[in-house]
Amino acid sequence: MGCFDYKGIRVCLIGHASVKLKHGNKIIFIDAYANPDSEEYEEKGSIILVTHEHFDHCSPDLIKKIYDSQSVIVVPYNSKCAKELKERGFKVEEMKENETKTINDVEIKAVPAYNINKPYHPRGLGVGYLVKLNDVVFYHPGDTDVIPEMQKLNGLVDVFFAPISGIYVMNEDEAKEAVEIIKPKVVIPMHYNYLEGLEKDPRIFKEKVEDAEVIIL
Repeated sequence: MGCFDYKGIRVCLIGHASVKLKHGNKIIFIDAYANPDSEEYEEKGSIILVTHEHFDHCSPDLIKKIYDSQSVIVVPYNSKCAKELKERGFKVEEMKENETKTINDVEIKAVPAYNINKPYHPRGLGVGYLVKLNDVVFYHPGDTDVIPEMQKLNGLVDVFFAPISGIYVMNEDEAKEAVEIIKPKVVIPMHYNYLEGLEKDPRIFKEKVEDAEVIIL
């Protein structure tokens, strides 16, 4: 896994679906879970986003490490993750599908995320997030398949974190279809090679994509 600079923003894939964005004093974590000993978690998060309640996306122990009194945790509305974090004493903001909030001067929109041909992520379990930071729009879809609502994101996304493992989320061919629908400028494959059974070669996905720059971290 690794990091790169995109228009002055440090973009990191820490592993699996765990992402870190940094611009100035704003640090945003999404689904902080993978590689818990990574030095990327030594900084506190201005905003900590959680897409859904599954263990590999909602990790209260790791959230505790990157949380301080200035942090804002964002979770799906009425989720088990929201309840667990509240029970542990964290302050959380809950977001519904298609809701937009400005948090610490960063615009966050929760968007639908669900499976259409498998049972693991029914609609309402979780969300994806659009994060607008320094006029750059990042799309972290959470655990999802290609869904009709992605049509609404056409041309709006600069950087798309694309799950490619299959089984619980879209596979490489489906992720390619999502890229064709959304038309981002940059695609970063994620959600592979961290948990057993989710092994994939991101270079195969990169070869399939023609309409965007694919950066393998």
